[in-house]
Amino acid sequence: MWIRISKLLLTIKNIALIGVGISLCIALINTLISLGYVTWANIQGYSTYSLLIEELITFFLYFEFIALIVKYFKNNFHFPLDFFLYIGITAIVRLLIIDHESAFDNLIWSVAILVLVCSLVLVEKFIGHNE
Repeated sequence: MWIRISKLLLTIKNIALIGVGISLCIALINTLISLGYVTWANIQGYSTYSLLIEELITFFLYFEFIALIVKYFKNNFHFPLDFFLYIGITAIVRLLIIDHESAFDNLIWSVAILVLVCSLVLVEKFIGHNE
């Protein structure tokens, strides 16, 4: 009985992840279109480089989440830890680009990136990378 319940829950989770993956693909395409508009506006001189970089990093965040879902299905229903660390680093870099008013906050976020990078090195060294 418990095996049936766990299989049902796994199936529900997988269907939900497929829905999230489809939503992320739509958001990725929307961000790609927005990135094109911002790039064109930047070429014309109507936009800033920080907005362009913000859109580009948002694009990569969506891309990383989609790659995480793909890896989940390829790794026999397991999320790889290193992908979460990559997403965390990218998200904090995006935050630093968008909100860089306080020097102390920038220092704290930079230390957080350093901790994530050190964690990534430890994960790669001791756990290994599953392809």
